[in-house]
Amino acid sequence: MTARPNTDMSLKNWIAVCSLDDIAPNSGVCALVGGQQIAVFRAGDDRIHALSNHDPFSNANVLSRGIVGDIKGELVVASPVYKQHFSLATGQCIEDPAVKVTVFPVRIDNGVVQVGA
Repeated sequence: MTARPNTDMSLKNWIAVCSLDDIAPNSGVCALVGGQQIAVFRAGDDRIHALSNHDPFSNANVLSRGIVGDIKGELVVASPVYKQHFSLATGQCIEDPAVKVTVFPVRIDNGVVQVGA
């Protein structure tokens, strides 16, 4: 399996959060990094993405439990609460352009998912 990260590799501090195999394809997990909850997603083609786990609409830390899907070619996660969709690449809310969640750099190193700090 060839994992293709979608990240800036120039960061110096990477924090291991889990094995790639710990994340089922097209799903997410939550990791606590530096006191902040981060939702880490694995796409069906093994690309990984990391967003804030905080859903700004429900004010709950739930995005890692959302459904990963595709809207017009954009890979998204649907919040499990009110169903807004957030781009996994940019964090932009599809339904409300004024809302965006934080995107974190992420990579795979020897099968271990790491988030940039």
